Amino acid sequence: MSQIAIVGGHGKVAQHLITTLAARGHTPVALVRKEEYRDELEEKGAVVRMLDIEQQDAAAFAEAFEGCHAVVFAAGGGPDGNVERKRTVDLGGSLKSIEGARTAGIERFVQVSAIGVDEPLPDDAEDVWRVYVEAKRDSDAALRESGLAWTIIRPGALTDDPGTGLVTLAESVERGEVTRSDVAGVLAVCLDEDATIGHQWELVGGDTPIADAVAAAS
Repeated sequence: MSQIAIVGGHGKVAQHLITTLAARGHTPVALVRKEEYRDELEEKGAVVRMLDIEQQDAAAFAEAFEGCHAVVFAAGGGPDGNVERKRTVDLGGSLKSIEGARTAGIERFVQVSAIGVDEPLPDDAEDVWRVYVEAKRDSDAALRESGLAWTIIRPGALTDDPGTGLVTLAESVERGEVTRSDVAGVLAVCLDEDATIGHQWELVGGDTPIADAVAAAS
């Protein structure tokens, strides 16, 4: 089966994705910046490679992707108020991942974004939120224009509740919550289904089994 590079491999969605991909017979390749994450992620079924999203260039991304068949960009600048990390991780990391994938000859690219980022922001939006939304919006636009075989998933508010396996998935959905486990489940199905290429979907919890929701949206 495929080797799948996961940028931001120690993130919460990424960790669910590692176990999901491993269970589906794939080899998840977790790209992380700290050696201390290795044992934890290897226990979940990942091959671990070092990559510093902020400090290394696109050529380093391409090297980290060696031997992989697809790239998942699941990194984020974290929940704190660090405006600059939204630019360097959420946007810069995505742009370097796209360039690295092209350099490495990898066509398949799945990106985790956020619900509603194409909508206009209110005038009183906080700076950190504005920069985050703009970073996600611009990275999605860059991926759509990249020439890669892309899929973009835009989840609603993420929770750590147990996954239900039931979602609502469409180009536009009512805002709501979705478990990180269910986001990972959708990503895994998308990676296995070529019919999902060229689609951008919003995702929240719902009442449709993941595989059925993906098939219906495709």
